[in-house]
Amino acid sequence: MSGDLSFAAAPLIPPLFLAIVGIVGLVLIAALWWRRARGAAWRTAAVLGLLLALINPTAVVEERRPLPDVALVVVDESPSQNIGERRQRTETALQQLQQRLGSQKELELRVVRGGGSGGIGGSDGTRLFEAVERALGDVPRSRLSGVVMVTDGQVHDAPKDAQSVRIPAPIHVLLTGNRNEVDRRLVVERSPTYGIVGKPQKMTLRVDDSGGQRELARVDIRRDGGEAQSVRVPVNVPTEIDFTLDHGGATVFEIAVEPGPRELTLDNNRAVVVVNGVRDRLRVLLVTGEPHPGERTWRNLLKSDPSVDLIHFTILRPPEAQDFTPVNELSLIAFPIRELFEVKLHEFDLVIFDRYRRRDVLAQIYLDNIVRYVRGGGALMVATGPNIGTTNNLFNSPLGQILPGTVTGQTFEEGFRPKVTELGRRHPVTADLPNSGAGSADPSWGRWFRHVDIEPRRGHVLMSGARDRPMLMLDRVGEGRVAQFMSDHIWLWARGYENGGPQAELLRRIAHWLMKEPELEENDLRATVHGDRIEIARRTLVPDGRGVEVTFPSGARENLALTEGSDGRAFGSLRASDPGLYHVTDGERVAIAAVGALNPVEMADVRTTEEPLRIASAASGGQILWLVDGAPDIRRVRPNRDAGGREPGGRGWIGLRANGDYVVTGIMQLPLLPGFALFAVGLLTLILAWRREGR
Repeated sequence: MSGDLSFAAAPLIPPLFLAIVGIVGLVLIAALWWRRARGAAWRTAAVLGLLLALINPTAVVEERRPLPDVALVVVDESPSQNIGERRQRTETALQQLQQRLGSQKELELRVVRGGGSGGIGGSDGTRLFEAVERALGDVPRSRLSGVVMVTDGQVHDAPKDAQSVRIPAPIHVLLTGNRNEVDRRLVVERSPTYGIVGKPQKMTLRVDDSGGQRELARVDIRRDGGEAQSVRVPVNVPTEIDFTLDHGGATVFEIAVEPGPRELTLDNNRAVVVVNGVRDRLRVLLVTGEPHPGERTWRNLLKSDPSVDLIHFTILRPPEAQDFTPVNELSLIAFPIRELFEVKLHEFDLVIFDRYRRRDVLAQIYLDNIVRYVRGGGALMVATGPNIGTTNNLFNSPLGQILPGTVTGQTFEEGFRPKVTELGRRHPVTADLPNSGAGSADPSWGRWFRHVDIEPRRGHVLMSGARDRPMLMLDRVGEGRVAQFMSDHIWLWARGYENGGPQAELLRRIAHWLMKEPELEENDLRATVHGDRIEIARRTLVPDGRGVEVTFPSGARENLALTEGSDGRAFGSLRASDPGLYHVTDGERVAIAAVGALNPVEMADVRTTEEPLRIASAASGGQILWLVDGAPDIRRVRPNRDAGGREPGGRGWIGLRANGDYVVTGIMQLPLLPGFALFAVGLLTLILAWRREGR
């Protein structure tokens, strides 16, 4: 507790009246002196005494309680602080600051740790100034003594100009790293977020090596966890990498550059790029062998999707027909057989034969082209109808090599409800179809009345028809896929016969499976991130009791058991403790889950530097020192020490302001001229004035 003496006036009359009295008195005094009247001096003393009594001067004594200043120490706990001796130097400097400042009675020391990742998904880098604002939220700026940041200098929310510095106290920076550090890092300058499947794409990489080497570095690129492909790229020069997406959905590229001659960390030698593949326009060729009610079902389904370009031909009249119809009335356009089945066949994503039978329209060479098209990665669907038992069916053509079943020559013309087989309940094409019936229950959709019998040779039977014979089969042939549909009565569902059925959903799934959509893979392993957990789902056609192995971003591995479901899927989950890529494998398939920031800003450049904090420190009058030179001395300086451009600090020391802030706890006022004394003095001066004038 301390006191402070000051003087103040406590007028006995309102200030306006006091001013009038003073003016009148001064005028009278001036008149007396101008006339050189006797006793002018005594009358002047009497008037001044009266005015002084009316002003009533008092002594004011304030009882003050000093308030301690606040010094804030900000400790950088970002991942880059784990490099080398930075963490050890940070903790040593913190202990020294606490010892030197914690014992001062007029100083409150606050320590705040900031710059961490902010939990899973943190991607904003080191943000120390946000930590400062939070820590000083309850501190008046008049009590702030200074801010000391113990960091490697890589701060990503530092002010960009002096006008943005809002801390009215010196900001001192203690750098934890070494001078002139050298590191190699991989930078993805440009990469597409989306890409068209099958179209060439480019990404631009740059290998930055602060050592200045002009050499070639090996860069390994791994796609979706597959085998790595290596390329040689020049150091410190942007390089374009060409790639082509081969499927829709997310494609994950893991890119790594070999270590340089001098490295601070290998964490920034890696980068992850995720490109979502989209199909430009799905091109579908639909060939209907003859008009029938079901062709409109196909057409309506494919035309309803705006992303599908449909080319549809219906053969209205076979070439061998002899009905004497004039040639100029046979068709509107000629059937472009060579252009479709030879020149531009590989431009189609899917070819559908609907109730087609050989009638000298397509020569065998074109059917051979379709076989090569499928083996090379194309998609074919064959939907059969009546007269399939004749020798001119597609099963007796080159297409028979790739079709999964062969016809028996028998057609069932009877009512039946298609059923999903046990295998079909595990396959994503037919699993969970609406109204398909649970377990052994019969489906509730409408009946069909024609089923062409086949004998399976390979592939998977997903649906059965009349007499539980195979009706829908799928198979992989080479790089391509084939679907075989043994009924042409799906249009009954589209017409709503007996409550109809899920014809649109079924045909959509078949078409997208044929075009290799990842969501419809029957043997698939997926890992998705939900908050801080990774959910793992594996779909197989055959129950698989094996677990999966999870590789963490740190390289640690963990075995995880999966719980088998009833629809061909097995599930499991684990907590994602660190941001980065998690690799999940069951020995055959690999899934990748990206947790948090794939390419964190914090690890983009880990070299210790003064640059990000130079503006804030200079604008506030602070110092930037290197802990490698030793811990600095700390001195208390007056608030005006930094006025005129002088900084509160120097070689080997930093200054913290001694603001001297206080709070007033009491006030005592003492009149300097008591009233009775002034009255006596005034009376005495008037008597003396009269006596002087009476002589």
